[in-house]
Amino acid sequence: FFNVYGPNEYHKGNMRSVVCQIVDTVRRGDTVRLFKSHNPSYPDGGQLRDFIYVKDCADIILWLLSRGEYQGVYNAGTGKARSFADLAHAVFAAMGLPPSIEYTDTPEEIRAAYQYFTQADMRRLRALGYDRPFTELEDGISDYVKNYLLAPDPYV
Repeated sequence: FFNVYGPNEYHKGNMRSVVCQIVDTVRRGDTVRLFKSHNPSYPDGGQLRDFIYVKDCADIILWLLSRGEYQGVYNAGTGKARSFADLAHAVFAAMGLPPSIEYTDTPEEIRAAYQYFTQADMRRLRALGYDRPFTELEDGISDYVKNYLLAPDPYV
């Protein structure tokens, strides 16, 4: 599973998705902070991850189970890396607010090992026959924010 976001992750504390953390930050009235880039190939907030909606992960799992016999490890991602800035802008849009983001230095202790790019290789799952489209980042975030995070009962 790559960078999963979606409903019912609220118990995970600091390990919640960035989407969930940004919504909480904005609701508290605090400033959203993303890491600056310390790599000249990436702008601030331009670090890339393969963000996948939990509903897509569930669909992959159910599809694999319906196939019966299969072996091996399969990546669960979209195969399309997007930036943290894209994600943050989508959260603000879903909340109906203008983006307000500050960039902060990546902590020294993780800077040398920080990954600037991760993206799922989906060829193995696609070769098995999984041909369903994945939820676009903006659509998944909009659904998650509006129908769960901002709902009176987020455990809908």
